[in-house]
Amino acid sequence: MSTDSRTLVFETIPVRRAVLKQVIPAVASQMIALIYNLADTYFVGMLNDPRQTAAITVVYSSFVMLTAISNLFGVGGASVIARALGKKQNDQARQVASISFWLGLAAACLFSAVFLIFAHPVLFLCGATEETFPVALGYAKWVVVFGGPFVIMNTLLANLVRAEGSAVHASIGVSLGGIVNVILDPFFVLPQFFGLGAIGAGMATAVSNLIAVAYFVCLILGKRRGTVVNLRFHYLRHIGEQIKPILSVGFPSALQYALTVVAVGAQSRFVAKYTTEAMAALGIVKKLDQLPLYFSIGVANGLLPLLAYNYASGNQARRRRAFRFGCIISAGFSLFCLVLYELFAPQLSSLFIQDPLTIQYSAAFLRRMVTAMPFMAFCYPMIIQFQAMGKVKEALITSVLRKGVLDIPLLFLMDGLFPLYGCMWVQPIVDFVSLMAAAAFYRRIKERERAVSSQSAPS
Repeated sequence: MSTDSRTLVFETIPVRRAVLKQVIPAVASQMIALIYNLADTYFVGMLNDPRQTAAITVVYSSFVMLTAISNLFGVGGASVIARALGKKQNDQARQVASISFWLGLAAACLFSAVFLIFAHPVLFLCGATEETFPVALGYAKWVVVFGGPFVIMNTLLANLVRAEGSAVHASIGVSLGGIVNVILDPFFVLPQFFGLGAIGAGMATAVSNLIAVAYFVCLILGKRRGTVVNLRFHYLRHIGEQIKPILSVGFPSALQYALTVVAVGAQSRFVAKYTTEAMAALGIVKKLDQLPLYFSIGVANGLLPLLAYNYASGNQARRRRAFRFGCIISAGFSLFCLVLYELFAPQLSSLFIQDPLTIQYSAAFLRRMVTAMPFMAFCYPMIIQFQAMGKVKEALITSVLRKGVLDIPLLFLMDGLFPLYGCMWVQPIVDFVSLMAAAAFYRRIKERERAVSSQSAPS
């Protein structure tokens, strides 16, 4: 994006238009990403085999870990890039973009190799049984091992491109991968074509993310003179000075997703001790739950560059107005989903599988878990705002509260009080607690800003 276009979006046009210009493409790309995540469960569910649907559920927590690695360098790099642009430090932005790319790629390859070595214990830890393990391993090899680096780089590059205001290009890249995945899934999964089941779904995911990464690389190389996002290896000589701000900002987001792996794995372990149908139902609910989740993430990702740029440039009033409007959008959609899911839980569950017992479990799980949505709609933008402002401590504590500190103790407590179904109340409880903590932190930050403003005001 040219300097003039960037200034127009971040500084000049009315706040609501600026927010929509950033948020709409980000949400659109998240919706496409959601569709291709749902596509795996949908087409595998058409096989009407709870074992294969349960296998995808088992791998989900490892798949989330890919997002954690991506966010470590993608969200961290994007925040530092946007703040550098707000201070008109374009060369620093170029350094951060290159370092984030190469470190992200190295981490992606390392994670895939480590997962391959420890796949057996990891999958059993995440809820695999002797019945589901062979399918789960086959699916994981394609999604995490062979396709893992492409999944990571797809999200990472989208964040970097969005950081300089190119939200539309970021949306196109992510959406391209999602569309290709939806097209390939039926051919790889269904028996009338290749008939590879869940393993075929993994293959489709790997190929689609490869194509998305190819788009981003071609985009960056094609407009290298007009963008601060670059792949130049020689910028790695600045790694010593840039690595700390990248990791310090990206770490809370990465930790939140890494702890999600632990929380999801623990929940899967609790549910797996009941029935395969309950495990399959949990997988379906996790997919349905992603609609408001991905929407909120899309809003937060779209807000990040706008918030970071205006914070760095000193325009706090514009930053606060953008944040409030983003929260209104996120909360409005989550309330719509809450009503929809409570009313039509069985019908929505039956879209993924026709097994009556699995549908019964899924509807019951969904109606409990959706009560977390309004809290989540504020949590993600709040955490992103802390990261945009470089408030590492606040972002870290809120992220850890949301995933990690409370989940596992609450799983033991709630499963003991309400066997199986109590596990589904854990997420609403932790989201509420983390939102209260985030609100307290934000109130303290605003009080400090008012104190600084009053001290600097002329007498």
